[in-house]
Amino acid sequence: MQIEERSAGDVTILDLKGKMTLGEGDEILKDKINSLVMQDKKKLVLNLADVPYIDSAGLGEIVRTYTTVSRQGGSLKLLSLTKRITDLLSITKLLTVFETYDNEADAVRSFSSSANV
Repeated sequence: MQIEERSAGDVTILDLKGKMTLGEGDEILKDKINSLVMQDKKKLVLNLADVPYIDSAGLGEIVRTYTTVSRQGGSLKLLSLTKRITDLLSITKLLTVFETYDNEADAVRSFSSSANV
């Protein structure tokens, strides 16, 4: 799996590409998130448009990432879920935990609106 980092204002967008499975992607994501949190980047969007498959280890890593960022006072949102990933999150009831967006601009905008609540 590959991760490309971009910024939109103070929001960090991570474009994930490839399968997120045990030993392939889960460690990469963990290291990336830890490094971002250390740099005080806590508004994160995971773009999953190019992730064709997530296994239980990959799913566990997304949940762990969400917990890590939340504990640091940050926020993690998911962008461009494929039907397979949407179904997976729905079956596991995680769809109710994550904020998900189909449109990058909406995901980025959601950070500023949630700060004003």
